Amino acid sequence: MSEQQAAVQVRPIEPGDQQQWLQLWLGYQEFYEVNLDEQTSLSTFRRFFDPQEPVYSAVAVQNGELIGFVNSVLHRSTWTTGDYCYLEDLYVAPQVRGTGAGKLLIEWVQDFARQQRCARLYWHTHESNKRAQKLYDWVAAKSGFIEYQMPL
Repeated sequence: MSEQQAAVQVRPIEPGDQQQWLQLWLGYQEFYEVNLDEQTSLSTFRRFFDPQEPVYSAVAVQNGELIGFVNSVLHRSTWTTGDYCYLEDLYVAPQVRGTGAGKLLIEWVQDFARQQRCARLYWHTHESNKRAQKLYDWVAAKSGFIEYQMPL
């Protein structure tokens, strides 16, 4: 493990993280070539701190700076009595990719899902995101399912 990897800590997001989180969030949107409106971004951040919302976030911190985040959503399932944990967003700043921060963020969600007694942790990625798929293939198993979407 390199010194850089050892210096990365993952913790739940805090209200004071908003500006740094927003910069990473905008980088995440740029990566996926989307442009969410400001209200959606502000609403997402507020949900992390609302006990009525099943939306959670953790951040990877290195030398006092946020270098990544993971957002997850707990939801019911018709297939189990326990909730599922959907890892909705995972982002690591380009300059620190490959250092183990992504794996640490996934492990944080895995531990969180276990604490919440979830029956499953799952996520999606775009088929073109080959770099992330190398990590995902290492830490998890492909489900074999294909996602379809329908505009509403």
